[in-house]
Amino acid sequence: MRKKEDKYDFRAFGLAIKSARKKQNLTREQVGAMIEIDPRYLTNIENKGQHPSLQVFYDLVSLLNISVDEFFLPVSDLDKSTRRRQLEKQLDNLSDKDLVIMESVADGIIKSKEVEGN
Repeated sequence: MRKKEDKYDFRAFGLAIKSARKKQNLTREQVGAMIEIDPRYLTNIENKGQHPSLQVFYDLVSLLNISVDEFFLPVSDLDKSTRRRQLEKQLDNLSDKDLVIMESVADGIIKSKEVEGN
């Protein structure tokens, strides 16, 4: 029999779901209606890392266009540069509001590179 502590921790997945949902300006009620689940179930997935059923997991990643690779095939920290690890540590100390700003900055850099490439 498996030990309870052997179970996969879905908290990171829940945070990714919440972020993607908000980025698409969808409420929990809207997502719940789209995939036919109770919004409270989605709240528990997002905030408590509740384990979704396989069908709900599939519906959420499909609807919100989330890659599951980062959750099941994590890249080793050894593959990351020192600068990237230091930046990630700094990001861990920022609020969600601060991260919105950082995401906008990153989007701007990416867009400027696309313009330069054309």
